[in-house]
Amino acid sequence: QVQLVESGGGLVQPGGSLRLSCVVSGSILGINVMGWYRQAPGKQREMVTIINEQDDTTYATSVKGRFTISRDAAKKTMYLQMNSLKPEDTAVYYCNALKLGIDVYGKGTLVTVSS
Repeated sequence: QVQLVESGGGLVQPGGSLRLSCVVSGSILGINVMGWYRQAPGKQREMVTIINEQDDTTYATSVKGRFTISRDAAKKTMYLQMNSLKPEDTAVYYCNALKLGIDVYGKGTLVTVSS
């Protein structure tokens, strides 16, 4: 069993930057893919970016070139660097891990982009 805890959300002006972190508690063995998802008010949850064991990454078209996913296995932590933030990036951001075929999500961290 793993638990995921996100941090780093907050209020930022358009054009600003934030870095989200996701700490994994429990064993990371068997985790094949990790990623970030987001859910804006009134919308369905969507994939933002994912990273696999080989550090291959995939990004949603809407964030490509602005967001960067990374991970530090020794610290059992995953990051999401978000630059050039836009109001439409406002959402609750969730950390996700796929472990032995089971999706695990954290409780989320709110990112608000507004002037």
